[in-house]
Amino acid sequence: MAIARRLQWYLDAKGVRYDVLPHPHSSSSMETAQQVQVSADWLAKPVLLEDERGYVMAIVPASHRIDLGRLNQQLHRELELANEREIADLFHDCDRGAMPALGSPYRVPTVYDDALTTAAEVYFEAGDHEDVVHLHGGDFLRLLEGSLHGRFSQRA
Repeated sequence: MAIARRLQWYLDAKGVRYDVLPHPHSSSSMETAQQVQVSADWLAKPVLLEDERGYVMAIVPASHRIDLGRLNQQLHRELELANEREIADLFHDCDRGAMPALGSPYRVPTVYDDALTTAAEVYFEAGDHEDVVHLHGGDFLRLLEGSLHGRFSQRA
């Protein structure tokens, strides 16, 4: 697949310089970081959450896990994990479990953990389990401009 069509269109429309890097098949974010040989602190991991108000994509470094209680408190919501069918419906051009760490191309509100603000380089799934998008950390943050952010993760 290389890169999901909607993601490619979005990145190109934003004028962001990026690379798509192939890697051997991986089945987890930590495995992806190992395959690409980058710090798990630089691999952005999305988690799709939902409540009665709708969906939210929470993005954290692959080396972290979400503290859902803290995130819910910060957002004043009662979010829980979205189910696989809902994820597949929203991210229809992506393989199961390989959604990119950008909600905007899919019209999903996004919140990101401040731990990502120190990454000089950012990598994330390109829509399959064999490719990642690589861009500069500042460009990634510009793509997230307007998104809520805070500290809601902890090192796994």
